[in-house]
Amino acid sequence: MPDALTTQLSRRERQIMDVVYRHGKVTAAEVLAELPDPPSYSAVRAMLRLLEEKGHIRHEQDGPRYVFLPTVNRDKARRSAMRHLVRTFFDGSTEDAVAALLQNDNGMSDAELERLSQLIDSAKKEGR
Repeated sequence: MPDALTTQLSRRERQIMDVVYRHGKVTAAEVLAELPDPPSYSAVRAMLRLLEEKGHIRHEQDGPRYVFLPTVNRDKARRSAMRHLVRTFFDGSTEDAVAALLQNDNGMSDAELERLSQLIDSAKKEGR
């Protein structure tokens, strides 16, 4: 079985995974209802099968329908995605990645900046 954390996803597959993670478990009809510019129901079913083959989701039988669940918890998937992002776009530099986030046009609230400051202080104390 492929490693779900390293398998690349298409834009539509990421949209489906967002729905799966948001709800924890979903049916194909629930996914279809939340997708922007949705494809056909059968296309959603095919993409769910593909995501299952790639190891991102699994299904359970719930009466006559399949319910899909993520195979990797969201926090672990986030950490893996961040490692990949930092390696790919920032040559492995966490500092450069954080600097890019701080320079983002959306800005950060004072509360978010304070939380980051606390996380940095904590990392320093732990020797990271």
